[in-house]
Amino acid sequence: MAWNRWYGIRSYIGSSLWVIPFIALVLEQIVLRGVLALSDKLAWTPLWPLTQEATSAALQTIITLSLSFLVFTFGSILVAIQVASGQLTPRIIATALLRDNVIRLTAGLFVFTLLFAIGAVARPNASGPRLILWLAGFLGLASVCAFLYLIDYAARLLRPGSILWRIAEDGRNVVKDVYPRPVQDNDRGLRAPPLGAPDLTIAHRGSGAVVIAVNIPALVAEARRVDCLVELVPRVGDFVDADEPVFRLFDVKGAADQERLIGSVALAPERTIEQDATFAIRVIVDVAIKALSPAINDPTTGVLAIDQLHRLLRQIGRRHLHDEIVKDADGRGRLLLRTPDWDDFVQLACCEIRLYGAGNFQIARRLRAMIEDLVASLPERRHPPLRQELRLLDQTIDRLYLMPEDQALARASDMQGLGGGANRN
Repeated sequence: MAWNRWYGIRSYIGSSLWVIPFIALVLEQIVLRGVLALSDKLAWTPLWPLTQEATSAALQTIITLSLSFLVFTFGSILVAIQVASGQLTPRIIATALLRDNVIRLTAGLFVFTLLFAIGAVARPNASGPRLILWLAGFLGLASVCAFLYLIDYAARLLRPGSILWRIAEDGRNVVKDVYPRPVQDNDRGLRAPPLGAPDLTIAHRGSGAVVIAVNIPALVAEARRVDCLVELVPRVGDFVDADEPVFRLFDVKGAADQERLIGSVALAPERTIEQDATFAIRVIVDVAIKALSPAINDPTTGVLAIDQLHRLLRQIGRRHLHDEIVKDADGRGRLLLRTPDWDDFVQLACCEIRLYGAGNFQIARRLRAMIEDLVASLPERRHPPLRQELRLLDQTIDRLYLMPEDQALARASDMQGLGGGANRN
């Protein structure tokens, strides 16, 4: 199987709610038959305190509760999707809600308990396998506990602060994976030399899709085998339509395996966070600017979003961002892979929030606090785009605030937006 197909399957499984309940269905059949076989071999079985009528009633109760728990779980997910789409952004559905393992595992437990209790209800007589009855009772108790926990968990999950924190954590993990090296003061990014006409262009086949991941080692290995330079035209996160170029090959010395090259790029209908370091920032910014819209007017959520952008930018600024040229083991450039630079990250995190939110004291003060803290904590080479954003923020404040007192208030730096104690130095 090609790498991109395997990656697409893995990504789909990771974001699909039905997978774990389906696994629970299969696992229940295996466990039920295993317990039956074990009961036949055991010389001793635990005593069962209930009569046949009470056992049947207890199992029926477990079945009813499990079914009710499943209805509540999937119903609450639908409500969460509606609330999140309307109040935050639709992009958190795939990035946070459907990938939540607590919800998926809890739904799997309810399915397992429901089916196991149905399997046990056919064997409630006194001569039946008591081990099954004990296990069904334990599963019913575990489902009740899981349901109570799920109510509390779902209430906490839907808070804007929790959603933003989860997305930022996913983004931080991606940054660690994509940019593993710390930045050094003498780092100089390796840029691509001017390239002439390509010897071979490979276009995208099929319907339009978004590049979500790239198998860099496979591309470098193929470029080394052919003894050429391979340019990946789109970046991770770019939309590629049919017949648009995906690869350009330069100085080709042999026959390139086009299927292997195409199979090293995974595509999907929409962006994901797995290898897209900018997408987490994009989602958080979308939440912020939606909260700042006149229809919602929730600047405190905007401040919470800037808190998480602050964490991400601090981490990104301390790491060596990718060179455009990826070399092989012999030190020869084999892959031209364009990735976002520091300016791109800063502009993505600041520009739209400044445009839509600088007219609010909380946003202007929190945005300034973030930029000033990044200037103070990051290496000198990261300062120019930050200072540029600070100048633009000052100009925007001058344009929006007419009274000097309001201008002075908006120019103060405050980690809480308002009420956190402004740093006026």
